[in-house]
Amino acid sequence: MDGPSQAHVLVEALPYIRRFAGKTVVIKYGGHAMVDEALKENFALDVILMKYVGIKPVIVHGGGPQISRTMARMGIRPTFIEGQRVTDDETMSVVEMVLVGTVNKEIVGLVNRHGGRAVGLSGRDGDLIQAERMQIYRYSGSERPPEIIDIGRVGKVARVNAGVLRALEESGFIPIIAPVGVGPEGQAYNINADLVAGAVAGELSAERLILLTDVPGVLRTAGGGEEKVLIPSMTAEDVGKALEDGTATGGMVPKLKACLKALARGAGKAHIIDGRKEHAILLELFTDAGVGTEIVS
Repeated sequence: MDGPSQAHVLVEALPYIRRFAGKTVVIKYGGHAMVDEALKENFALDVILMKYVGIKPVIVHGGGPQISRTMARMGIRPTFIEGQRVTDDETMSVVEMVLVGTVNKEIVGLVNRHGGRAVGLSGRDGDLIQAERMQIYRYSGSERPPEIIDIGRVGKVARVNAGVLRALEESGFIPIIAPVGVGPEGQAYNINADLVAGAVAGELSAERLILLTDVPGVLRTAGGGEEKVLIPSMTAEDVGKALEDGTATGGMVPKLKACLKALARGAGKAHIIDGRKEHAILLELFTDAGVGTEIVS
């Protein structure tokens, strides 16, 4: 890139840097960006740059593939119902060991090694993520009551203790959160990381919620064919329709639900972006075009 082009990038970024200075941005870190070494480095540098220009990043990370690999090495076969990992006591021990003991500390080390000041947390720390058991209902007919399916220690967010995160932000630290919640009796719960990120963004009234994924954003079928195109911007109403009509499927469903929850509780905007792109976070925050789907209330 030549000098004038570099200057143009900086000038384009300046109003966004001013707008976000002093504001909280919650990032869900997952997918290919957690695996590819170059993308991991990019992620750490993006987060540290945000911190240096006055933004307050808060990171929530996933770790499903790492959990599955560890379970396979231990001879434990994973079971999924309605996209949720069935989590008995043995599986919960593995989930907590991998997410809190391994993945979280690797991300903390990555950010700190590049000059950041990161602190690793789980929902147990300071009762940060208070959880309750998730219920799954299976319907077999309009005249029959739904079947309640027990998926074990899979939780949903009941409450976020924002004071813990505020204290870290005020002290200049970057919180890195593993999506393990704590129940009323002190038991651990496995919670979808997208849903944790949405709840955290809402509770902190974050300026932005950014979800990294392995697709360009929210896609729709174009022209009645098989080709899918990116939807650059959606309203909360558009998202509700996409969830109802089947436009959103699979892993996109919890992401969109997380965005709706964040917006309903006070977050400014939500973004679903392709974490496989280099510096995707900076491109989404600091450029006019962005690189994914933005969702507004």
